[in-house]
Amino acid sequence: MKSSKMIWHVLLVGILLPQTLAHPGFFTSIGQMTDLIHTEKDLVTSLKDYIKAEEAKLEQIKKWAEKLDRLTSTATKDPEGFVGHPVNAFKLMKRLNTEWSELENLVLKDMSDGFISNLTIQRQYFPNDEDQVGAAKALLRLQDTYNLDTDTISKGNLPGVKHKSFLTAEDCFELGKVAYTEADYYHTELWMGQALRQLDAGEVATVDKVSVLDYLSYAVYQQGDLDKALLLTKKLLELDPEHQRANGNLKYFEYIMAKEKDANKSASDDQSDQKSTLRKKGIAVDYLPERQKYEMLCRGEGIKMTPRRQKKLFCRYHDGNRNPKFILAPAKQEDEWDKPRIIRFHDIISDAEIEIVKDLAKPRLSRATVHDPETGKLTTAQYRVSKSAWLSGYENPVVSRINMRIQDLTGLDVSTAEELQVANYGVGGQYEPHFDFARKDEPDAFKELGTGNRIATWLFYMSDVSAGGATVFPEVGASVWPKKGTAVFWYNLFASGEGDYSTRHAACPVLVGNKWVSNKWLHERGQEFRRPCTLSELE
Repeated sequence: MKSSKMIWHVLLVGILLPQTLAHPGFFTSIGQMTDLIHTEKDLVTSLKDYIKAEEAKLEQIKKWAEKLDRLTSTATKDPEGFVGHPVNAFKLMKRLNTEWSELENLVLKDMSDGFISNLTIQRQYFPNDEDQVGAAKALLRLQDTYNLDTDTISKGNLPGVKHKSFLTAEDCFELGKVAYTEADYYHTELWMGQALRQLDAGEVATVDKVSVLDYLSYAVYQQGDLDKALLLTKKLLELDPEHQRANGNLKYFEYIMAKEKDANKSASDDQSDQKSTLRKKGIAVDYLPERQKYEMLCRGEGIKMTPRRQKKLFCRYHDGNRNPKFILAPAKQEDEWDKPRIIRFHDIISDAEIEIVKDLAKPRLSRATVHDPETGKLTTAQYRVSKSAWLSGYENPVVSRINMRIQDLTGLDVSTAEELQVANYGVGGQYEPHFDFARKDEPDAFKELGTGNRIATWLFYMSDVSAGGATVFPEVGASVWPKKGTAVFWYNLFASGEGDYSTRHAACPVLVGNKWVSNKWLHERGQEFRRPCTLSELE
């Protein structure tokens, strides 16, 4: 019995696993992808020029062939009489000695040089495997956050879309393979299942049912559904009876099922079913305790705004405490939330200023970073998926003017603030729940800056978003939706200097569209008299 166990283990490990892919984790911004659209358009133009050149060449060859076809048809009816004519004899010698060589050169002439040269130049800007996998992961992230089924995504039925697009069976298969590579068998099953349904519906594709069933049966098995895995394996073998891995899996599955039937342990079965359910739901490696609340708020669900609380929120004109710049033209203020107090400023940044900020940022956009609490240095993280750039006030008067506007309206000194950070969130771009301020267990988070903790956050919305992209606060059940030309402001610290844990927030994934924001993190130093410390920790 011991030896048979070993044999079946070999079957499982040696045969069961379909081929895997490399492990990537990269994301590109909308700004870069729009450049790729223009690159592809240029390549299509170059390709059409190549096709025209090839067609012109073939037209020449075709005319030559038609001419010779007529000539040889006449000549072969009376070969001796034809070559008896001295002109025909001369032209035959000329054609075979010279003209056929010219035709050979024409046939061999490579018309693709221009296209291949252009393609080689443009290829350096092409996305790589990491970019493709990053885009696939973004789709899976959107699927979970916004409760979308595979059929909805495959048919492109998303809210706010202008250009509807469909996923082919091959596209669905590729998404399933990306999930498989991450050992995410839940999404593997969903997308391989979608690919199979589209193939069953008669869709013509390069991928075949055998390959889909190979991944699908293994994904189902990994989630504990042995009966379905066996059924799918048998279906695979009906299409390809000689499939080596499937034949090995079939024997293994039948062996396990027979063993379980003989054991007849109902308690064990219940435990297995429970385990299967938990695995199918799939707790991600990067699981966050508040993920359910966070995702509900991203969908506009679970917002804890009651009529009683709503009555405490007002709109007003704000002159920045009698600041000369805002006495005649006060800023429009709206209360978004009471605790923590989140204020939205309307029409606070113009379209012209937005374009200048974006133009300054675009050449510098790189993967957004976060502060590592252990080292205090900036590093990339999987929970922040966007591209960002930093702009200093001294490099452009518009940036300097924006910084001063923040100071005038908040009453806080911006000289100790961080540079203006501009971020672009493309489709699927997000920043999972986080604090802007450093907690007590992160004493060195901003040590290098020497300006203390982040006392407040100012966030400009520089674009509207077709769907998704809200800023949510899971601790209090608040959602703030992007609106171009507005900004939101909140304090991260109480006046006492203690952190306000209710300000934990997140940038929801962008479902459809493009999200541009810029933010200013203001620090404690320089605010001693602008926001005096109180005696109570929570005030």
